[in-house]
Amino acid sequence: MEGAYNSRTPEEVFRDFRARRAGIVKALTTEVEKFYGLCDPEKENLCLYGLPNETWEVNLPAEEVPPELPEPVLGINFARDGMDEKDWLALVAVHSDAWLLAVAFYFGARFGFDKESRRRLFNMINNLPTIYEVVTGTAKRPTKEKTPNSSSKSNKSASKPPLRHGEPHIKPPPKPKEEDESGDEENGDVGEEEQGSALCGSCGTNYGPDEFWICCDVCERWFHGKCVKITPARAEHIKQYKCPDCGSKRARGA
Repeated sequence: MEGAYNSRTPEEVFRDFRARRAGIVKALTTEVEKFYGLCDPEKENLCLYGLPNETWEVNLPAEEVPPELPEPVLGINFARDGMDEKDWLALVAVHSDAWLLAVAFYFGARFGFDKESRRRLFNMINNLPTIYEVVTGTAKRPTKEKTPNSSSKSNKSASKPPLRHGEPHIKPPPKPKEEDESGDEENGDVGEEEQGSALCGSCGTNYGPDEFWICCDVCERWFHGKCVKITPARAEHIKQYKCPDCGSKRARGA
């Protein structure tokens, strides 16, 4: 047993972390109805466990003291009906983030990681968005390179980092300046293009604080997530998003 512990590496511990994290993300997003139903406030103290095979379970805490692994927070079911569902899920997400870190660094201590190994483990973990960020829609994806057809746009527009469909935005898409000192036609064209990106392609209203937006990869218009019925959790699994208009055009063309 001890020999197996001593052979573990930061990369192996990170794989365990990532698998447990994936299970919990499922519980709080795609399988949230099942998770909600299992957290009956009438039951005893329940915990949410992420498992190494990318699944999850709601169960009672371990009976042995001390347990083999650090335990998740107790009693998540008691607060279920006493607060807004979104707030409750966010609370469970925060405690799940803390538990995952505790488990990972428990393994680090158990396996005798030195300072450099612990740093490697932390850096790998820190490159992933937290469960809280995923659940609340504040997770940001890495910026991708622009496609060749975007090179035809003006230099001013091209200088902005590309924003992708799966990325929830805290700040709105760029709006044009009210006044432009240069007054040339090029800047005016950019202003019109940017103004269109600041309005929802469905309802036509401006971006609001803390709203989730999604961009169509075909027409490049922006939409409120609620207008096109896309949640941040669902957007995370969409490789190429097509708005309802572009989707229906493709269907008619077929």
